[in-house]
Amino acid sequence: MGLFAEGDLAFVQAVGALSHANPFLPERMDWERRALGEAYVEETLGFWAYTPDQTTRRRTNLVRLIERARSLGESTRAELLSNRPANRARLAVEDLQRYDDLVVYILFYEMLELWGRRDFTVAESETLDRQAWRRFSPLFDHWFELASHPFPSRPQKVPLFELFHQVYRAFFNIFECVIGQSVPAAQLRARIWQSIFSHDLKRYRRGLSSTLRQVTTLITGPSGSGKELVAQAIGTSQAIPFDTRQERFAAHPSESYHAINISAFARNLVESELFGHAKGAFTDASGARTGWLEACGDHGTVLLDEIGELDATTQVKLLRVLQNRQYQRLGETKSREFKGKVIAATNRDLRREIVAGNFREDLYYRLCSDVIETPSLASQVRDNPNVLEQLVTHIAGRLAPVESQELAGEVLGWLRENLPAGYPWPGNIRELEQCVRNVMICGRYVPNPPPTPVSGGFPLGDVSTEVARLAQQIEQQELTADELMQAYCRLVYQKTGSFEQAAKRLQMDRRTVRAKVDARGANAVVPEG
Repeated sequence: MGLFAEGDLAFVQAVGALSHANPFLPERMDWERRALGEAYVEETLGFWAYTPDQTTRRRTNLVRLIERARSLGESTRAELLSNRPANRARLAVEDLQRYDDLVVYILFYEMLELWGRRDFTVAESETLDRQAWRRFSPLFDHWFELASHPFPSRPQKVPLFELFHQVYRAFFNIFECVIGQSVPAAQLRARIWQSIFSHDLKRYRRGLSSTLRQVTTLITGPSGSGKELVAQAIGTSQAIPFDTRQERFAAHPSESYHAINISAFARNLVESELFGHAKGAFTDASGARTGWLEACGDHGTVLLDEIGELDATTQVKLLRVLQNRQYQRLGETKSREFKGKVIAATNRDLRREIVAGNFREDLYYRLCSDVIETPSLASQVRDNPNVLEQLVTHIAGRLAPVESQELAGEVLGWLRENLPAGYPWPGNIRELEQCVRNVMICGRYVPNPPPTPVSGGFPLGDVSTEVARLAQQIEQQELTADELMQAYCRLVYQKTGSFEQAAKRLQMDRRTVRAKVDARGANAVVPEG
């Protein structure tokens, strides 16, 4: 007979799966249902969604799981401490692992009482971390220091403490990053979790925790869809070692994330910002400067926003960092080692930029091993129209905490009366935030979408529709060469919003581009740009 009775075995196995499951995937609820059986209570939400009381409210199923796990854990521990001959013998590997998984689950929720807070300062967090270690250490010994049983987690006391700290940060960071009850939002939460821990948390525990930061993450998606928030959630959720002598973590998460918008700097300054420079490296270099890669430290993260704006020279130097983790300050020959994590973000299609000769293919393949795409606001609203109300309420809560409900009601009422059903929100979450501010300040919102010229009697505002139509026509070989050129010129004009920019992108004369765009219909109205 094994360590666990037949009636408890299914529960222990399900709890073991829960201990390592992605909390944002439906499988979490499936395992909870298996663990509780008839005691499981059906929930209204099929995925985790933002709730204002998420840190204090405990779901009924979770409460029942914790209570049963603790009860079974204590009875099993007592059995292991008994002097029965069977218990003095070496336990089967399966029993060791099952008890280990059960205890990890119990310990995790014991520590959540401390680390579940989100409103503490840096100084307070150091005190809290010290308290957490002093609570965790004896609890760990209580569960694992049982005779000489070689439980898998027994030699992993500090790594398990570090993992709990990271999991708590990741869980709440993801919630604060992705708001709303929609399938696209739920899928994004799950995808961010995978970027931090991979799809296999057990493998992460076995060794990936020290090497996964070497994988670069590329975040793509339309402008205003929250790419920087996703990067911040990932960057502030990286593994940080704990020093048991000083009883503190080696770095504070909020101080180890650095966001750099490449388009905000002149091209000749980007290299200096990233890599730093030596004194006298160029005319204005009156002193040495530490670059962001160096300031990042061993446990930090650097976000390179608008990565598509990097010039060719800097792309080569960044490629070296991603390949062998080495870089040099401008004006120096000394190589320095980069130990942090790089996250890149862009709303450009980098594969098209490669074809156009603007982006290195080898650099792209160093970026694309972990790609996260942020969904548009329109896709979330299509999945669940209530998302708009949830997001407006959340934004109003930040802007006017005392009167958030009144402000949210005012904004939603204005939207219902003044915006057409199915409004596409071309500016995504950023536009919605602006809308709430406008209604709060002046009582109305005037949408200001990108230019949507008309040609041949139909609007050119929906790029995805035009691309799909063009792809179908190419597949069916319906277009002449001239018609294909006209269609492509319209797409580029629509994307850039001006004939001058479109002509530059197409390497054509401006008047020729306009003629191609106008060619769809003699009566087309195309605004001058």
